[in-house]
Amino acid sequence: MSDFVLRTTKVHLLKEPVVKRLSEILDASCGRGWRTLGEIVGSDGRFKVSSDDMEMCSLRVLEVEGSPSRMLLRLIGERGCTTAHLIDFLQTLGNMDALLCLKPTALQILTQPQPVSLLSGHNLHLSCYGLGTSLVHYQWFKSKEEIPNSFSPDLVISPVTIEDAGFYICRVNCGQSVLFSNWAQVDVLNDGVSSVSRHQSVDGRLELVIQPKPSQLCIGESLEMECGAIGRPIPCYQWHRNGQPIPYCTKRKLKIQHVSLEHQGQYHCEISCSQDRVWTDEVDVVITPRVAIQVCGATECAEEDILVIGQVSTELILDSIPEQLYGLLYYAGHGYENYGNSFMVPVDAPNPYRSANCLCVQSILKLMQEKETGLNVFLLDMCRKRNVHDNTMPNIVLRVTANIVFGYATCQDAEAFELNSSGFTNGVFVKFLKKRLLDDEKITVVLDKVAEDMGQFDATKGKQALEIRSSLSERRALTDPIQPGSADQILSCQWAKTHELPESMNLDFDCGAQIKLGFAAEFSNVLVIYTHIVKKPADMTFCQAHVTDFSQDLDVDPKDMNRETPEETGIYLLSRNLPQHCLYTRLSSLQKLQEDLVFTVCLQGTFASMDHDEKVHWNKSINIGKPLIARLDLHRPMRRNSCLQTCLMPHSPSQSPTHSPGAEHHLHYHHAQDAHHLSPHLHLLESYEHPQGAVGGGWGSLYEDMGHCKDMDGLSSSLGGFSVPIEAGDDINEVQTIFIKSLQFQRP
Repeated sequence: MSDFVLRTTKVHLLKEPVVKRLSEILDASCGRGWRTLGEIVGSDGRFKVSSDDMEMCSLRVLEVEGSPSRMLLRLIGERGCTTAHLIDFLQTLGNMDALLCLKPTALQILTQPQPVSLLSGHNLHLSCYGLGTSLVHYQWFKSKEEIPNSFSPDLVISPVTIEDAGFYICRVNCGQSVLFSNWAQVDVLNDGVSSVSRHQSVDGRLELVIQPKPSQLCIGESLEMECGAIGRPIPCYQWHRNGQPIPYCTKRKLKIQHVSLEHQGQYHCEISCSQDRVWTDEVDVVITPRVAIQVCGATECAEEDILVIGQVSTELILDSIPEQLYGLLYYAGHGYENYGNSFMVPVDAPNPYRSANCLCVQSILKLMQEKETGLNVFLLDMCRKRNVHDNTMPNIVLRVTANIVFGYATCQDAEAFELNSSGFTNGVFVKFLKKRLLDDEKITVVLDKVAEDMGQFDATKGKQALEIRSSLSERRALTDPIQPGSADQILSCQWAKTHELPESMNLDFDCGAQIKLGFAAEFSNVLVIYTHIVKKPADMTFCQAHVTDFSQDLDVDPKDMNRETPEETGIYLLSRNLPQHCLYTRLSSLQKLQEDLVFTVCLQGTFASMDHDEKVHWNKSINIGKPLIARLDLHRPMRRNSCLQTCLMPHSPSQSPTHSPGAEHHLHYHHAQDAHHLSPHLHLLESYEHPQGAVGGGWGSLYEDMGHCKDMDGLSSSLGGFSVPIEAGDDINEVQTIFIKSLQFQRP
C-alpha cells in the first residue's frame, strides 16, 4: 500500500492487523490512550465525538476481548476520519508507539533465523536478511552477549559444540531504524551419546540420534531419561508412559523427582518436526521398594468417624492436655521401625531419610505420659520395615503405665498395603477399622475384632496382619462419655475453631441476579465452596457464577474448579450432603494459608437482546477470613520442644525458597491425604505441580509496558522504536528479560 493510499484510507477500513495492534496500544496506555484521543478528536470539530459515544466505547470492556479503542476508531472512521487525520491526532496525543503502527517503516526483516537441532561437530548456519532505504547493518547476539565479528546476515559456527547451544538473535540497523529478529534456539546434541550415523540430512529433515535407556530405581529416587533428534526447525518432544502422553513432559530430557510405584512402566518419546514424526524405542522403568511402600491415603469415612489428633499443633495439644484425658493418634503414611522405635516420615523428607528427618512415635508417647493421660492410643497405618540408612538408637525412657494401646497395621519388618477402589485410596487397616471404631467395647477388644476381619481378607492374607500391643488394665473405650471440665476448655476451644465454617451468603449483582455462596468442610483443612443461582432477570438467557483468584498458598488446580458435580472436583465424602445444581470448588491445604482467604465471585450472563456469543461479566471480591484449621495459624514459627526437635525439617515447604512458575517441572506423589496431618513440623501436605508452558505474551508485552515508562533499570522510552520479537518457548522468558535489560549497553 503506497503512502498516499494509506493516508487517504478511512480509519475503519484499515487492515485488521493494523487496527488490532493500534487498539491494543491505545487500550493499554494510561493518559495517552483511547479516552484522551476521543477528547482530542471531539475538540477538533470535524468529527463529532459525544459523551454518549465515549460511554458506548467504555462499555466494550464488559465484553469478552472487548476493546474501547476499536469502537472509537470505527466511529470516527465512519464519520470521515482518514489515516492522515488520525496521524495528526496521535502526534497531538504524543503516543509514539501508536503512531509507528501507521507510518510506513524504513526497515523490514525479510528472512528470520530458524531454530535448529544438530550434532556437535557439524556446521551451524543462521540467516537474517533485512531490507531498508539505505545500507543495512547486522549484529548477532547469543543471549545478551554480542558475538565478535558477526556483522554479516549469515552467522556460521564451524564446528559447533555443546557450548554453542542456546538462544540467538540478530539486530538489524538502517539509519535510525532498528529491528530485532526472532529468537532462534539452537540445540546441540553430543554425538558421543549416539550409536546412530553422524550423517545429517542437507535439507534438515528429522532424524532420531539418541535413544532413551531403561532404568531400575528405588522408590524416592529421581528418574532421568534422554532422547534426541536433529532437524530444522527444532523438534518438539512428548514423552509417553504405557502408551499415554505424560502431561507437561515436553523436553528432550525427562526428569521425575521422587518416583513412586505409579511411575513404573514402559516409556517412549514422540518427536515431531514440521510434517515429520518419529518415535523412540520403548524402554522399561522398574521401581522397587526401598524401605516402605506408599500406604494409606484418603479414607472413605466422614471426619466424625475417626478422631484425628494432629490437625492442630502437637505442642499445642500436649501443652493443654489435662490429666486423665484420652489421647489418640492416628497416622497413615510412610514409616519405618528401628530397634523398637517407630518413625513417621514427612512427605518432604530427604532421600534417604533418617530419624533426624522424621517424628518418633515414642517421643510423643513420652510427652503424653508426662501429662498423666488416662488412655494413650496409637493407630499406625504404616510400614515397619527396617531403615538400612538409619542406625540411630533413640534413648527414650518411658514410664511403666497401664494405659497404652498400640495398633500396628502390620507386623514388625513387614509392609502395610493399600487398596484402590472407586476413586479412593484406602489402607487395608482403616478399611476394617472404621467399621468397628464406634463399638462400645474396650479398645483392645475392638482391635482384636479388626484383626480377625483383616485375617479373613484374601487380598493380604499371609502378607499383612494387625499387631496389637497393650498395657491397658482397665475397661477403656473410645465411646466413653466426655466429662467436661475447666482444664480441657482450651483444647475444646482450639478443636472447635478448626471446624468453624464461614456463613453462607447471598450476593446481589447490579443486573438483578442473586447468587448463593455456600461452604462445607470435607476435613478441617479442606474447604468446599459452591455457587447456586437463586434468581435472575427474566430477559437473562444464560447465567452462571464461578469462583476464581485464590491465594497461591492453597493447593487448587484451575482444571478442577467450578465443576458441575462434586466428584469431578475430587469431593467424594460430602457429595451426598451438598446441594444440587451448583458449581463446586475444593480447596485443600488450608493449614498453609497465611492471610485471610480472599477470592472473586464472577457472574457472567447473556441477555435476549445480545448476540449468542456475547457475555457480560460482573465481579465481587469476597473475604471469608481464615476458615477451619487456618484459624490456628499453624504456619507461624513454633517454639521448639526438646523432645520434638527431630521433626523440624530444614527444607520443608514452609521454609524452603520460593520457586518461580517457570522453574523445572517437578512431580510429587502423595504419602498421606488431607485428613492425616500430624503437625506443622511434619508437613504432610498434598502434592503440587507447576505446569510449565509457553510464555504468555512473550517479550512483546514486557517491552510494551516498558515503552510507556520514562525510566526502568536505566532503559529509557527512547527505545520505543525497536521492534522486539514475540517468540515464546520453554526458557525464552529469562533470556528475553536479561537481553532487554542489556540493551542500554548494546545500542549502536
